[in-house]
Amino acid sequence: MFKACIFCQRSLGDNEVVENFPIGRRLAFDQERGRLWVICDRCRRWNLSPLEERWEAIEECERRFRDSTRRFSTDNIGLARLSEGLELVRIGRPQRREFAAWRYGKQFLKRRIRTLVAMGAKIAAATGMAAAGVYAFGPLFAQGEERIIARIKSDDGRKLRVTLKDAKKAKLVRAPDRADGWMLEVRYKLEERDWGILGRYGKGKSQTEELEGPTAIRAAGLMLPKVNAFGGSNTQVRDAVTMIEEARGPELLFRVAAANPGEQAPGFFFPVDATRIVRRDATVRLALEMAAHEETERRAFEGELALLEEAWREAEEIAAIADRLLIPESVENWIRRQKERLQLADR
Repeated sequence: MFKACIFCQRSLGDNEVVENFPIGRRLAFDQERGRLWVICDRCRRWNLSPLEERWEAIEECERRFRDSTRRFSTDNIGLARLSEGLELVRIGRPQRREFAAWRYGKQFLKRRIRTLVAMGAKIAAATGMAAAGVYAFGPLFAQGEERIIARIKSDDGRKLRVTLKDAKKAKLVRAPDRADGWMLEVRYKLEERDWGILGRYGKGKSQTEELEGPTAIRAAGLMLPKVNAFGGSNTQVRDAVTMIEEARGPELLFRVAAANPGEQAPGFFFPVDATRIVRRDATVRLALEMAAHEETERRAFEGELALLEEAWREAEEIAAIADRLLIPESVENWIRRQKERLQLADR
């Protein structure tokens, strides 16, 4: 059972409420689709729980949600705050925009506040040092640019270390000769240096890698939260969802958003290079971030379905053998009870 956020690596905390899943202070669950997430308190990202750990926990979350007196719901999503401090988010049949507002709204708002606070602290520190006769504006703000924000595993197994400065130079380019019709051009460093509490920083000259398919989408999902440091408003979230819907899917959005080399996009004063993601409109960047997360999760869920199919085939073989054997009465009674339980659950 994982205990740290897979995105920011911070502890997810624990709870003493859900006996079958004592991890996290905020759980989201979808009983119909069999999904259970732990929402990170720090970065607000949703961590999909391992397949084998979620089924009984989802049933327990449903019971706790129904028994709670402190809850409110729409037709699609409900929130319950338990007296023990645990929050449960119940997903019904949400409209995509409503679900996106719940999932990303607070995450983007908290990200914006955290960025503004960090910038304010740097400005205050630099101002104080300037008053003492030390110029520090440039070094303080440049320091964070060289910090590693993502480690991407390439298709051939190499580890690509991407700094914030490199992430801001990532390009989403149309590539008719590629299978998906687009590619992600990423700058990276092969080495890094550890500066202790200050973090890890890139070392050496930046190189360029062209990524495509699932690898490119995973890379975008890791880099875009740092590129979109100021998050977005609920209006921007809704507009971003509209873009995903019009593109007819998260993966197809990358093809639609990819630009031709040399293509220009509107800027504040002058046109800018449209292939550079950081130069695109904030709504486009948010849509790409959301699409990357949804597509990565979809592929993970497809992998779980493959595991389920394999488990079903093994169970079917065992059942075929068992049908030809003399089964004790106690076992037959147990099988009958399980079938009745499943039939009641389907109702």
